[in-house]
Amino acid sequence: MEKKRVAVLQSNYIPWKGYFDIIHDVDLFIFYDDVQYTKNDWRNRNKILVQGKPVWLTIPVGASEHRLIIDVQMQDKSWQEKHYLTLKMAYGKLPAFKLYEDFFYNVYMEKEWQYLYELNRYLIEHISRDFLSCKTKFADSRDFPTHGVKHERLLSLAQAAGADVYVSGPAAKDYIVADDYERAGIELVWKDYAGYPSYSQSGDDFLHEVSILDLLFHKGKEASHYIWGWRE
Repeated sequence: MEKKRVAVLQSNYIPWKGYFDIIHDVDLFIFYDDVQYTKNDWRNRNKILVQGKPVWLTIPVGASEHRLIIDVQMQDKSWQEKHYLTLKMAYGKLPAFKLYEDFFYNVYMEKEWQYLYELNRYLIEHISRDFLSCKTKFADSRDFPTHGVKHERLLSLAQAAGADVYVSGPAAKDYIVADDYERAGIELVWKDYAGYPSYSQSGDDFLHEVSILDLLFHKGKEASHYIWGWRE
């Protein structure tokens, strides 16, 4: 019987390729948005390249830190057209842009979004399934019984989800207690982001830490090779 692989992360706005690498690594990916919203983080912003220079795409959500991610609303709708036009200006001349243009036009120009997490999850799930052919199942942390706070709650979530293997980004080494996972019978795997191959970007110096959209618009249907396919 194969081991069930699980990952748990907060939803981010058009996240970088490493985020999707973790999604591809697991059987179940759990969005963990009933936790504290953090300002100046990846929840409501990410980087793209415009004429070879990194530019932030930021969704205005207010400055309050006293709310959960699931409670963050987007009051000002003007960002949608601005983000779409910026993406088109940055990548519209690339052949692969046409593969995804209808989807992103619908997201930014035709849909209305109230909650940040709903937009983030919609984008992440569709990019994973429709553009990167991931078979991973998605779930919400609120669907599972949990207890405790911080590390203890995260471990209880992994247990409730039936994880045999828990895949985590390396940043979580700051708070995850590895011995607790071993005692719980869960194998803890730290994701290694090293070795991603470069591709032809518009800038002089290659930047890995940009939104997945940069890779999609440059490489189209070959994008998954530059995330995990190169390892196979």
